[in-house]
Amino acid sequence: MTTRIVELRRGILKKNDELAAGLRLRFNAAGVLVLNLVSSPGTGKTAFLERTLRELLARGFRAAALVGDLETDNDARRLAASGAPVRQINTHGICHLDAEMISKHLAGWDTVTGANGAELAGLDFLFIENVGNLVCPSSYDLGEKIRVALLSVTEGEDKPLKYPTLFNSADAAVITKIDIAEPCDFDRTLALKNINEIRPGIKIFETSAKTGAGMEEWLAWLAAERAAPERLKS
Repeated sequence: MTTRIVELRRGILKKNDELAAGLRLRFNAAGVLVLNLVSSPGTGKTAFLERTLRELLARGFRAAALVGDLETDNDARRLAASGAPVRQINTHGICHLDAEMISKHLAGWDTVTGANGAELAGLDFLFIENVGNLVCPSSYDLGEKIRVALLSVTEGEDKPLKYPTLFNSADAAVITKIDIAEPCDFDRTLALKNINEIRPGIKIFETSAKTGAGMEEWLAWLAAERAAPERLKS
């Protein structure tokens, strides 16, 4: 029984990886930088993304978002207020997004369809807000160029040690709610040490969606990554 479960899981992941590879080619052809944001529930991921979208749009960039959640479209409606095109993906109990879900929700997205009819044409950034979970999403490639692991100061400095697979597979880490670090007794030095222990040299941003702290550095990094097409994954 255990062997069959392992084989089934491998088969599912193999299919997902094949679909993700196709998505990556599609994203690269469209020239859009795709980021997969992963965190536990309550990290402030939606607030962070909402501010990111507003700031990018204000600077003349074109950005959109796909939002994963078990139920409701609350986060999608909240993000849409930024002015960016947004689509909600409800997983109905599944604890992660997969490449097939992403592909289905891109189909016929006229609001981000270019004049030549190619979906995603004209976008600079596409953000995928994954389901709040630190385990399952780490196994599923969504065709993104950049995977971002987020943790808040309210969660504790040992989060990277408890969930090493996610942080080890991430290209960047974002610490959120830095404005309340002091009342939460957040040990910044220890948190940075733990992140680097799991993923040495990873780019780390310390941010607050409320005050804007750290957002300029984050936005500058996004712009630099967007301007580096040679770094797109093959």
